[in-house]
Amino acid sequence: MVKCPRCGYENSSSAIYCDNCAYLLSKGEINNTQNTKKEGRSYLSIAKKIIIVIGIIIIMFLLFSFIYDNSQPTQQESLNIVGDDGSHHQTSSYPYTAVIKYEGSWYAEMGDPNYLVKEANYGSKYYVLDCAGWERICVDVQKQDYGDGELKVQLLRNGEVVAENTTTEPLGKIVIHYNY
Repeated sequence: MVKCPRCGYENSSSAIYCDNCAYLLSKGEINNTQNTKKEGRSYLSIAKKIIIVIGIIIIMFLLFSFIYDNSQPTQQESLNIVGDDGSHHQTSSYPYTAVIKYEGSWYAEMGDPNYLVKEANYGSKYYVLDCAGWERICVDVQKQDYGDGELKVQLLRNGEVVAENTTTEPLGKIVIHYNY
């Protein structure tokens, strides 16, 4: 309660003017100013708290991203194969290579049967096939020049020959299916 200095009337503590004589109460003004300052400070402290919480969330997100990225296996590691007997075989990213040996022109379709790479070329060539170790592989090569030389096709897995075939027919064709 605030007592009016002019008439002595007791006003409420939030009153700016005396309810009896309309005298300007200085305490009411001071109280009102203090309340405004307190409200301003409380908004400022809430804003600081929000910024701190957002900062902590961002730091946690960055830390989680770093840990997640460093815990994932590399492409090389993800292509390792565990056999039926529990043995662990490490393979390369693209373990298959097609070797075409012929001294003439030829046409080939190679790779995963659903996504064959088509290639027309001349002479002997090596092709790394974009297939993982457990996928089916198809290599289909045919002479294009009616030559009587030997066409030899090899399928290598990690450098070792796993399938091979030859022909000397003029329009000879070789088809190798692996992992069927």
